[in-house]
Amino acid sequence: MTHAIVGVHGIGNFRRGRQPCEAARILGTEWHTRLASALRSAGAGAPAPEISMAYYADLLRPTGRQGGGDDLDDLDPHEIEFARQWLDVFDLPAGTAAGRSTVPVRQAVETLAQMRLLGPPATRWFVALFCREVHAYLKDPNSPARAAIRARVTDALETTGARVVIAHSLGSVVAYEALWDRPDLEVDLLVTLGSPLALPHAVLPRLWPAPVNGRGARPPGVARWVNLADPGDIVAVPAGGVGRTFEGVGTDEHTTIGAFDFHLAKNYLAHRRLGEILRATS
Repeated sequence: MTHAIVGVHGIGNFRRGRQPCEAARILGTEWHTRLASALRSAGAGAPAPEISMAYYADLLRPTGRQGGGDDLDDLDPHEIEFARQWLDVFDLPAGTAAGRSTVPVRQAVETLAQMRLLGPPATRWFVALFCREVHAYLKDPNSPARAAIRARVTDALETTGARVVIAHSLGSVVAYEALWDRPDLEVDLLVTLGSPLALPHAVLPRLWPAPVNGRGARPPGVARWVNLADPGDIVAVPAGGVGRTFEGVGTDEHTTIGAFDFHLAKNYLAHRRLGEILRATS
C-alpha cells in the first residue's frame, strides 16, 4: 500500500522494549487516528490516508549514561547551556535569567511556568526532556546518528512514494534537514507543528545547512510549507518566527490547539485547521 503521508515525530517518543519498525507502526496508528478526527472536523468525506512514521527516537538514546533525563538535575553542562539559550527567548523578570548551573535554570523554569500558568513539575520534566533530546540531535553536525536520523525520513519517502510530510516539534528540525539533504525528493506539502526551528540561539544557528545572515529557506524539493503553532507553545518561539526567519513559508498560523496541552502532537494532529489544510491538498 502506498502511504500518502510520512510523519516525523517529536520528543518523548522512545518506546522501550520495541523494535524501531514496531514503534513506527504504533506511532503511525496513533497519528492516523488523530488525523482522521481532524479530517472529519474539516468535513472531509474520504478516509484519512495511511501514515508511514519515520521513527528515530532509538537513535537519540545515549550509551553508557546514567539518569533518564526526566529532571533538570540530570542535564549535563552542555544541555544546561542549551536550556539557557532556549529560555533566554522569554521575557523573564530580572534575577531569574537562566545561567550555567541547574539552580538558575530551575528558577527560570519555575518563573516561566508561573507566567504561562503551567504546572511547575510538568514544566520541569518537559524542559529537561526537550533539552536532552534536541541537544542530542543538534550537538554534532557531523554525527553519524544525525545522518542516520535524517535517513529514516528520506528512506520513508522513497519507500512509500509519499508527497506529504507532517513533522512535529524536534521532528520539524529533522524533516527540514532531511529534505535539504535530498533535494531530489519532491514533496507537495510540508506541515510543521509546534516547531522550534526559529529558536534564535538554541536551534537556528545549529541547523544544517547553516542559515545565511540568520535566515533559512524552504527545502528545494518542497512545493508548499505550512507551519502551525499554538500561541502558548513554549517550543514554537518566538511567535511568528518560522514565517519571518525562513524564506518560502507559505502559511504560518498561530491558533489555539490545546489550552494546557499546548505542545502535544495529538492535539495538533486532531485540530480542524490541519484537517482543512490536508483536505485542500488532496
